Amino acid sequence: MIRLASWIIGSLIIAGIAAWVIALPGTLTLELAGYRMQPRLGTAVVILLVAAALVIAIWAIARRIIGAPRAMAKRRAARRREQGVDALSDAVIALQAGDPARARLMAREAQARLPDNGAAKLLEARADLALGDMPAAREHYRALIASEKTAVAALTGLYDQARAQDRPDAALTFARKTLSLAPETGWASQAVFDDLARRGQWAEAVGMVNAEPATTREEKARKRRRQAVIETARARESELSQPNSALEHALTALKLVPDFVPAALIAARIYSNRNEARRAQSLLRRIWRATGHPDVAALYAHSQPGASAVDRLKRMGEIIEMPPPHRAAGMAMARAAIDAYDWARAREALAPFADADATQGVASLMAEIEEGQNGDQGKAREWLARAVRAPRDPAWTADGIVSDEWEPVSPVTGQLDAFEWKVPVASNSRPQVTPSPAAAAPPALLPAEQSLPLARAENAQ
Repeated sequence: MIRLASWIIGSLIIAGIAAWVIALPGTLTLELAGYRMQPRLGTAVVILLVAAALVIAIWAIARRIIGAPRAMAKRRAARRREQGVDALSDAVIALQAGDPARARLMAREAQARLPDNGAAKLLEARADLALGDMPAAREHYRALIASEKTAVAALTGLYDQARAQDRPDAALTFARKTLSLAPETGWASQAVFDDLARRGQWAEAVGMVNAEPATTREEKARKRRRQAVIETARARESELSQPNSALEHALTALKLVPDFVPAALIAARIYSNRNEARRAQSLLRRIWRATGHPDVAALYAHSQPGASAVDRLKRMGEIIEMPPPHRAAGMAMARAAIDAYDWARAREALAPFADADATQGVASLMAEIEEGQNGDQGKAREWLARAVRAPRDPAWTADGIVSDEWEPVSPVTGQLDAFEWKVPVASNSRPQVTPSPAAAAPPALLPAEQSLPLARAENAQ
């Protein structure tokens, strides 16, 4: 309604202006080729406007006729472009639908209509890769590296191809090239970082982690965790050769992650080797309260070099109350009591956990108690038989591998921080004993003196 009213008012205004122009007083004298005209001023204005409109119309028609071939060429190009875009869309859909043959056909059709389109070339290369035509895919990808727009995408395809062909060195080369062109590329950064971690090149690895941006709380926590793991790996590597440097790395890791058990164990061992037992015990007490990890308790008992088994049992009583608050504490106390031949205390420590749900560790310790206290071989064999069938105790586990000690990377995948302290998923897996620099330390400082319940149970089997 408002639009109609506006149109009517505009028309009236234009008509009024035209009538006013026509009614203007005066005449206009025109002389042309001996002819003289003296129309009224308003009529002359109207004639001039009509003449101008006629000239414009004639010019528009002439221009349209002259530009007809160019316009037809533009329409043909637009049609080809539209057909190329449709073919490109069909190629994407076919590739996503699992039809790489049709995807390659549509990608070639799109290239025929869009010769300068990098997406069509990438789609053909991806389709070749899906069809298993590795030479063709490699040629397509290498041709695309020359363009800045498609270089990273082409290197991504070459990386995937190298991984599919089990060529890790070539895949790493492509990842490094991608990282040099686009440092923010996530997969390339992760691939280079994983290679550094597998090779133990911790200085370069921690440099990459330090350069990572972290804005959210989760990203900052993940960055600190990765830094702590790398610092612990550096400490573990130099614990024997450069203990002062190793201690610095371990303490740096504890600043990043205050309750990180592997770093605390390394730092405590170094303190003990330097006859700084109080520092070692203070650190281990804090970590024990935070984690309740059995290796911490075992090392706490051995923190004073040369201490007797009775002294170690007394020291264990400083951090573990009776009855023990959880199974790990009970097993640690029982281990120390068995070493001191305090059978009653060992049995008391395990009493809350030696029920139908007893784990392999509890069952094997009970077998030692029965044999050591009473010499009862029958009950000892009964407990060992239960240990074989009992649930497993937590251990350092990564990718189905069970290790006696923490490792910075998985031996299967090479992933950093893969080992977790948890109950192994595969009940029939065997411990994977992995050497560490700490293995050469004085026996009094190693948690290795702690019993290995699973190994004893399996030997009994």
